[in-house]
Order: sequence, then structure tokens, then C-alpha cells
Amino acid sequence: MILVAGSANIDFVTQVAHIPAPGETVLGGDYRLSPGGKGANQAVACARAGQPGAAGVTFLGALGHDAFADTLRASLAGSGVVDRTLLLDRPTGAAFISVSGAGENAITVASGANAALLPEHLPSLQGVTHMVLQLEVPPQTVDAYAAAARAAGAQVILNAAPMRALSADLLRNVDLLVVNEGELRQLLSGSGLEAGGPDLHAQLAAALDLGPSAVLVTLGERGSLAARRVEGSLSLTEVPPHPVRVVDTTGAGDTYVGVLVSALSEGLPLERAMRRASVGAALACTREGAQPSMPLRAEIEAAMSSP
Repeated sequence: MILVAGSANIDFVTQVAHIPAPGETVLGGDYRLSPGGKGANQAVACARAGQPGAAGVTFLGALGHDAFADTLRASLAGSGVVDRTLLLDRPTGAAFISVSGAGENAITVASGANAALLPEHLPSLQGVTHMVLQLEVPPQTVDAYAAAARAAGAQVILNAAPMRALSADLLRNVDLLVVNEGELRQLLSGSGLEAGGPDLHAQLAAALDLGPSAVLVTLGERGSLAARRVEGSLSLTEVPPHPVRVVDTTGAGDTYVGVLVSALSEGLPLERAMRRASVGAALACTREGAQPSMPLRAEIEAAMSSP
């Protein structure tokens, strides 16, 4: 079983001609509401990409007693995610997203109930093979969940977004750290290390020295690159992007993580899992929204088999 623990937000999404600069006001189109949040997004992507009849995906998060919570829970259920959300006396988290004509986005998150997800809320990990975490919930919660998962023998996948300072204990408990280029640079500088200049391989090697068993960096239109140490030597796995016409990149990174973990849980080697994740994330970019854009397994398989 895959347990995804993290944030759930309602997204307020507005189309704009360009992302506003500091101090700039821009007029946008009508806003739309969409279920989101990095944790819930990754759970939905993972479930949609999963194999029929597999052990399944469970989501642990915190919501408020409001209509937004109903929207989020309906999206989880509609995607086949087992819902372990807590209803707390805090508003459901919200994200305010501007999407440009080029498909790029800028996001501000109001944490709400996500900030009240605590270590003691973790259920039994019996049967959990993979734990997926992000950084939109309290640091002590992420640290505790990773330690518990490692002790239970589960694989720990950490998507270090939005980036913050990470404890040495947390990083040592991580089997696979997933970041983008900016987050990788922040991780290294925040740990007092040189970013390695433009040499991405050196940056990945430095990130491995912090403790995780493997580090994967997503590179947008340049694909993705993973690094591990095999018998003391740096071993790299590189996967090219899957070309599409981009409409909206919101949720693409979360789709990548969800599809990746789904593939890994089926026993696929890392390179094949990365290829499947690359296709899934690309398909998500061809549609609007976060969870509504996430592809089904059949769509991913069809795209992978097409010339």
C-alpha cells in the first residue's frame, strides 16, 4: 500500500497574460475552483496511474469543516484514493494560482488546516510499502512520519517542495529525494554547501552526501535526472522529456511524483518509472488545473506506446 501524507488545498486559479512582477497589478480572467494541494495531488496522480486490483493509495491530510473540504474529499474518492483526512477546526487550505498564457504559474498558499497535521495523527503503517511526503505540512510532522516509515520498513519518498531547511535525520531516512533545479540549489545552499556551479552532476553528488539514498531532479522541458552511489561511484539515470503542447503546468510536478511512486510500487526499475512519470507529467500539462488534469493509467500507456 502507498500512503501519501501531506497537504490538501482548494485552488483558486486565474488566467493572466503574464505573471505579475512585484508591485504590479494585472487583470485576469474569471477564476475557477479546483481541488489541489501537493499531498492530495500526488495521491490522486498515484491512484489514477495505478494498476487495477493493486494494493491501493491512502491519503492522510487535514481539512476544515467547510464546503471546500467536501470538494477535496469528492476528488479523492472519485480517483479511488482511500480517504484518511482529518476534519479540524481550521479553514481548509487554499492556493491562489496565476497561470500565464505560456502555461507558467505563480502560487501563494494559505496553509489553514494543513498546519495542524501533527505527528500523533499518523495511523498504523502495517501494510505500507511506500510513504510519500512533501513540505506543505509542519516540519516536525514530516520528520516524524519519515522516521516511522523507515522503522516500519517502508520506502520513503520525499518531494522537498516548497523547499525549507531539512534536518540531517530526515534526509538520512529518505530513500528517494525528488526536487526541481531551484529546490536542489536551495537544499545545497541551506546546508552550507556550494551549489556546484552549473555542474548538475556535482550538485547531485553533493545532495547525496546529505544522506538520501537517491536524488532525482526534474528539469522541465529537459527531462529528469537521478543519481545514486553504486559501489562508491556516482550512477546517473537520465530520461528525456515527453514533448507536448503546454496549456497549464499546474500540478505537473505532483503528477510526476505520483506516477513515479505508482511505477516503483509495481517493481519497475528507476529508469522505467521515470519514463512513465515523464509521460504522465507531460499529459497533465496539456489540460487545465491540478487534479482534473492528471491522466489515467490507460492514457499514459497509450502515450508511451504511440510513435
